Parts: sequence; structure tokens; C-alpha cells
Amino acid sequence: MWGIDEKIQMAGEIIANAKHAVVFTGAGVSAESGVPTFRGKDGLWSRYDPEEVASIAGFRRNPDAFWNFSKELLLKKKAHPNPAHYGIAELEKMGIVKAVITQNVDMLHQRAGSRVVYELHGSMEMVDCLDCGKTYRWDDIEEILQRDENVRCSCGSPYLKPRVVLFGEQLPQNVLASAIEESRKCDVFIVVGSSLVVYPAANLPIYAKKSGARLIIVNTERTHADGIFDVVIHGKAGEVMPKIVEVVRGLRH
Repeated sequence: MWGIDEKIQMAGEIIANAKHAVVFTGAGVSAESGVPTFRGKDGLWSRYDPEEVASIAGFRRNPDAFWNFSKELLLKKKAHPNPAHYGIAELEKMGIVKAVITQNVDMLHQRAGSRVVYELHGSMEMVDCLDCGKTYRWDDIEEILQRDENVRCSCGSPYLKPRVVLFGEQLPQNVLASAIEESRKCDVFIVVGSSLVVYPAANLPIYAKKSGARLIIVNTERTHADGIFDVVIHGKAGEVMPKIVEVVRGLRH
């Protein structure tokens, strides 16, 4: 059996030789920045009913419940990019990683320096009034939440919705199409911090595999899909990714 150091070396060699690598990230990357996760025994869904606070039907019934839930996702001031985010951004700067595909809505990849980011579940960055169409930036809404006031549009409507995909809504089809295209044309596909249980996003490594790409996964726990990967590393993304980048840097110079 290979040890973790040997696996990091193998991953670094594969990435260093890549011409078009793609990175796919999930909640595990953001969790290391202090962003609450949704699943698992300590996840948000253990305390909240997703149908009430994170579905489009629930939002239309009670938008205040959604915003009370969102107070736990006061992301921009609490959460900062961690070494995994910066490592991925550095691989892009090297010209190896051509795109980041993420299920996260926290904008931490962009803040770390990644420029090509496909956000499958949208982003908290912009918030729209579903009644009058006025648009707000997340910073404006965050200030209201911090004052513990109800979120309302200047028109009086409570239906202010971030551009995130809620349960019952489709993924943005143009973003999904771009993610599938990137997965099919890459020569290395790297999963970081995802258990690969949410579809259709979990199909992306399969598209890459069928197109002949080498597959690498870095995740704290085993996944049902580990068997299709060429290199499987069980560890924290914030610890593993910088070591992989170090190997790549050494091989590229």
C-alpha cells in the first residue's frame, strides 16, 4: 500500500505533466475555512429542515426563515480562503489548472485568486428582489443581518433572494454545460473536498474518466467513487494541496 507521502508525490507528478487540469471542489474545502457544512452529524441539516429554509417553495412561504438560517452563513467576514484555495489558485497561475468547478457559494476561490470559476450552485454575491427586480450586493444584506433586522427590499418586499440554487430549482444550465465541457476536455481531473453524493455534479469525474483523463481525489473520508480514481488521498485539503503544489513546483522548475 502506498503511504500518503507517496500518493502526494504521484499526484504532483500527474499534475505537473497536465496540459489542461480541472479542479472540482465541494463543502470539504470551505469547511476548513470555518464555513458550516450541510450534511453529517454536525451539519446544518441536523438542526434545520432544508425544505423550510433552503427550498424555493419554503422561501416563497417564509423568506424570513431563509434569512434567519443564512445568518449562519455570514461568510465574507468570518471565512477566509485557506491553503487549499490558495494552492488551487497557484496551479492556475502556473497555467496547469484551466478551470475550477465548485458546489460552494462562498466566493472563496475568487478571493484566493482563481479567475475561471464555474459556480454550479450559484453565489451569495448578488441578491435580487423577486418583486421589483432591484439588485443588492451581499455586503449590503450582511449589514442588515448583523443588525438583526428583517431583510426587506426598498420596495417593501420580503422576497430578496441570493443568486444561489435552492432545492426545487435547476442548476444554471449554461454553467453546468461549461462544467461538463471542461470535464470532457481535461487531461487531469482533481476532486478536492467532495463526497460526490450530489448529482448531477457527481457525474463530472465520470465524464472526465470516459474521456481518458487521470483522476485524483483529496477528501477527508472515503467516497463511493474512490475506485475510479488513479490517486486517492484521504486527508485535509488545506494540508494536502500545498504539499502537492510543492511537488509540482519542484518538477516544473
